[in-house]
Amino acid sequence: MIDKGKQNVLGILMNAVDYEAAVEFVITAAKQRRGAAISALAVHGLMTGVSDREQKYRLNHFDLLVPDGHPVRWAMNLMYRTALPDRVYGPNLTLRICERAARQGLPVYFYGSTPEVLAGMRKFLLNRFPTLKIAGMEPSRFRRLNSAEKEELVERIRASGAAIAFAGLGCPRQEVWAYEFRDALSMPILAVGAAFPFFAGEVPQAPHWMQDRGLEWLFRLWSEPKRLWRRYVLLNPAYLTLLTLQVMRVTRPSTDGALPRQELLYG
Repeated sequence: MIDKGKQNVLGILMNAVDYEAAVEFVITAAKQRRGAAISALAVHGLMTGVSDREQKYRLNHFDLLVPDGHPVRWAMNLMYRTALPDRVYGPNLTLRICERAARQGLPVYFYGSTPEVLAGMRKFLLNRFPTLKIAGMEPSRFRRLNSAEKEELVERIRASGAAIAFAGLGCPRQEVWAYEFRDALSMPILAVGAAFPFFAGEVPQAPHWMQDRGLEWLFRLWSEPKRLWRRYVLLNPAYLTLLTLQVMRVTRPSTDGALPRQELLYG
């Protein structure tokens, strides 16, 4: 098990952990009924914090930020000699946590996406983990919630008996959701958006050879060019440029963010 603490990557405090350490953290928090915000960040998710000081504050107050993408893992290995053997890919982390939750009788709750995606994901997960207790599934409303709706949602999730919640709202909305609901729910919340449509079979995953070489972004760009071109064509070069400056010690990215002025209450 590898856990070498938080490391500064462009001002975002990433955890140098492997799958085993991440799963153990989540399961322990679930058993203790302790609120915790967890996200699997690739380049896009990390860059949302670089470009937005309020989002940087949120991310740097997460309990666990794992390197979802190989480029983030490579950066940590290069700058801090963390020797991480693999990334901690959000969909795979979700499966490992569901497997442990099924074995240990910890109910899970899924929030986000559409009814069709949730139905497909339920079928996939129960086929793979027949003893998994799915306490509830609720689709996104695709709009901001008001304070009363937040309280109602909190009550539904808590009343379900869930011990772990998964948020699938897309980046950065799901990270905002995890940050804003962590204390109210008193359970670990994992922001793993792409896992929902992947499991439901709605969105194809890159071949393993592309994933292993850090080329998943290229596959996703080819699959959804209209939706994702800005993310990859603009953010990837920016990430590499800023990372080069940090590696060469031309810059020392600050981890200070700005306290969010208000709750966004994505739903």
